[in-house]
Amino acid sequence: MNSNRTFTMLKPDSIEQGNMLPILNMIENAGFKIIALKYKRMNKVEAERFYSIHSDKPFFNDLVNFMTRGPIIAAALEKENAVEEFRELIGSTDPQEALDGTIRNKFAKSKGENAVHGSDSDENASIEIDFHFDTNEIFS
Repeated sequence: MNSNRTFTMLKPDSIEQGNMLPILNMIENAGFKIIALKYKRMNKVEAERFYSIHSDKPFFNDLVNFMTRGPIIAAALEKENAVEEFRELIGSTDPQEALDGTIRNKFAKSKGENAVHGSDSDENASIEIDFHFDTNEIFS
C-alpha cells in the first residue's frame, strides 16, 4: 500500500549554493504539499543516528561530516504515491545519471554531494518524518 507522505532533506550543499528556494519551488510545482518544514543544523550524534543504516560502509564518516558541516532543511511532504513520485522528481543519486529536469540533475555536484535526500520507502518515510518532527509540527 502506498502512503501519501514522504520525507526530504535539502543537504548542506543545497543551502551553501543558494538553491534552497529553487528546490522548494520545484517540489511545490510538482504538486507536493509541504506539511512540515525545519531549518536546522544536525549535530554529529543526530547524523550518525539518521544514517545508521550506512554505519558499516566506508563512506559513513564522510557522510556524517558532510551532513553536519552546515544547515539542512527537513521537510515532510504530502501527495498521492508520495515516495515514488518524489524519487522520480529528485532523480538518480549520481547526478550524471539523473534525468534532465530532476532536482539532482539541476543542483547536485556529485554522487556524494547530491543536493537532496528522499525517503526510499513508505516505512522509511514515516521513520524519517518522526526523526525530525514532533506530531504537533506537522500540518496536514
